[in-house]
Amino acid sequence: MIDLVDEAPWHVPAREGLLDRVFGQARYEKPSERLREGRLPEIAISAMMGGDLVGTVRLWRAVTADGRPALLLGPLAVSPELQGVGLGGRLMRAALNRAAVGGHEAVILVGDPGYYARFGFTADHTGALGMPGRYEQRRLLALELVENALAGSWGTLAAAAPLASVAPTAPALGTPSVDLGPWPQPDGGREAPLLPGVQVKH
Repeated sequence: MIDLVDEAPWHVPAREGLLDRVFGQARYEKPSERLREGRLPEIAISAMMGGDLVGTVRLWRAVTADGRPALLLGPLAVSPELQGVGLGGRLMRAALNRAAVGGHEAVILVGDPGYYARFGFTADHTGALGMPGRYEQRRLLALELVENALAGSWGTLAAAAPLASVAPTAPALGTPSVDLGPWPQPDGGREAPLLPGVQVKH
């Protein structure tokens, strides 16, 4: 059984090891890393199986040049032994669910358009946006959680997450898990219910 839980400080060594296995040292050269380094994530979820960390996804506060707030998603990683079984999708839906419940209006990422289209990400809202460093514009994607959240936005994304020297606030005890239901597919169909049989634990 795989549980999705809030990332804890003791997950860090295993998380970093997983990211090295999946992406290698090249991950430190990604433009998204310029917006993450030295900062705290807004949302961080770990996939745990039998005490082992087998998946991770993190989202970070960012802002466009014209002042539109958004979350930058990434990295998303799944243990090579479990790739292809749907764990990445579960992590994505948990992260987007958390972002929507938290009142965030848009999520941006740099990734494969073919993969992320299933979660509603497109390049429709990112034509005038940019990332620091080298990247492919067609891979800069966004999902609006609130309609027109990125309409007319422009400029290079900048980091807006708190510095890591600031201690994170612990989640309130008893905070309920929230299930927003399935995310729509691009063809108008519906996906399977969000995180079937799994709750994101606090």
